[in-house]
Amino acid sequence: MKGLEPILANNRKWVEEKRAADPDFFNRLANGQKPQYLFIGCSDSRVPASAITGTGPGQMFVHRNIANLVVNTDYNLLSVLQYAVEVLGVEDIMVVGHYGCGGVAAAAGNKQYGLIDGWLTNIRDVIRVHEAEISAITDEETRLRRLVELNVIEQVRNLAKTNIIQNARQGSKPPRLHGLVYDIKEGLLKDLKVEDDLVGNLKEIYRTSTAGH
Repeated sequence: MKGLEPILANNRKWVEEKRAADPDFFNRLANGQKPQYLFIGCSDSRVPASAITGTGPGQMFVHRNIANLVVNTDYNLLSVLQYAVEVLGVEDIMVVGHYGCGGVAAAAGNKQYGLIDGWLTNIRDVIRVHEAEISAITDEETRLRRLVELNVIEQVRNLAKTNIIQNARQGSKPPRLHGLVYDIKEGLLKDLKVEDDLVGNLKEIYRTSTAGH
């Protein structure tokens, strides 16, 4: 089989299996979604969001880009975030990076790649902020693994800086923010436990309120 045929064949097989196990499965999905999670991850083909989290259709809203960045001028990401928080009412938001990330490795080098260079500047900003720690790590693989972790931590902080999250935190059930790293070699997710260290002593700089408040 060539082209799209394997995809279409796999789709038909999946539909048959789902209907055999649960005849009403697709009817329930068609009635709407109420996911608990928002997954912000890397576009890397080795990191399938639903597979590594064990979630099924309707359980997780997903946004992916190169190196799982949360950029305050990315209206694609911000639109996903606002819809997930304000319309779908997600309870948990995960920024999920992965060891061996090509985007992170490219940002750590000095080679030009073209259009993507502007995007990678956001990771180089992470390097600048954490330059002392990163420069002190002599082993390249260890240094890149730590940069992956620091990038995730900074993207969680970027989430906390958005008006969307700040407004949600004024409500009764604000979403919880999490930073995770996926180890492709092991298949395991690592919780970086950054939820309680979102903006830290910068909160007075980034905190905003709606007009009239």
